[in-house]
Amino acid sequence: MTNNFAFPGDGDGDALVSSRRLVLLASVCSGILMCKIVYDLTGFISPLIFSAYGKLESKVRMEWNNRGFSTFHAIVVAVASIYILVISDQFDENVHGDLVINSTTRLSESVMGLSLGYFLADLAMIFWHFPTLGGIEYVFHHGLSMFSIILSVTSGQSQFYIFIVLFSEATTPFVNLRWYLDTSGQKGSKAYTVNGIALFLGWLLARVLLFIYFFVHMYLHFHQVRQVFPLGFYSLLTIPPALAVMNLIWFWKITKGLIKTISKARHRE
Repeated sequence: MTNNFAFPGDGDGDALVSSRRLVLLASVCSGILMCKIVYDLTGFISPLIFSAYGKLESKVRMEWNNRGFSTFHAIVVAVASIYILVISDQFDENVHGDLVINSTTRLSESVMGLSLGYFLADLAMIFWHFPTLGGIEYVFHHGLSMFSIILSVTSGQSQFYIFIVLFSEATTPFVNLRWYLDTSGQKGSKAYTVNGIALFLGWLLARVLLFIYFFVHMYLHFHQVRQVFPLGFYSLLTIPPALAVMNLIWFWKITKGLIKTISKARHRE
């Protein structure tokens, strides 16, 4: 049982440990660099797609570009999570014979490092421009996410649950598209209504039903969960419920917004 913050494989020699740390550091830096590149690309491409972009105030354009790299990160980690959780056999106990709670690979560590780099970059922008890019709830969300990823990647435990939560980022592109359409004056368009429906269904699947599966899986594998080092164990018991409550609050707001949007669309017809 792992009971400290040593990297998985510490007992296999200093070279392996150094290699893992180097991969993690490279992944975090890649995540930060990814945010910078996509931020600049968003500013370059957006005027070609949205004519309203050039008329926006500088702070609004900054948020627009920020949402560009949050969308890109969400797509990358959602695809990676599907591959790691569903397509690969990383968490298949019948294949490896390992406990689900202890399964770790270079790929999973690299993806978590990339995501950690994104959260660092985004949180830095949130603090620098506070509260333009989001209030205290975003700081709380990013802080919990980073804390959980750091515990998991350094201990080599609980990565199955980390990737379930990372997959919930799949709803971010719909959130950002709604903001883009609203900001560019297309709130009354059909695309806005269709995106609202997609956001509702995506949130229901990825942030409500998937979290129910999360808690059921953890309950059925609680004999394994109890083997997680103490801080990680208590984090599993507290952080996911906190995120679930936040997701339910946002889901209620999304539902009310969707009802309002559909009602207005029918009124116009």
